[in-house]
Amino acid sequence: MAYVITDACINCGACEPECPVGVISSGDDKYVIDAAGCIDCGACANVCPVDAPKPE
Repeated sequence: MAYVITDACINCGACEPECPVGVISSGDDKYVIDAAGCIDCGACANVCPVDAPKPE
């Protein structure tokens, strides 16, 4: 199971540097996770101030 970033994302960028496999990138109005590369570690969820990353 991979993580996805929900609409709660405020585009702060806190999650991107925490991803150990580099699958988080900036989208138009929120960050996105490439689910194919996500290792389900939860590092992004641990640092998100608005709890936007959720298990898919």
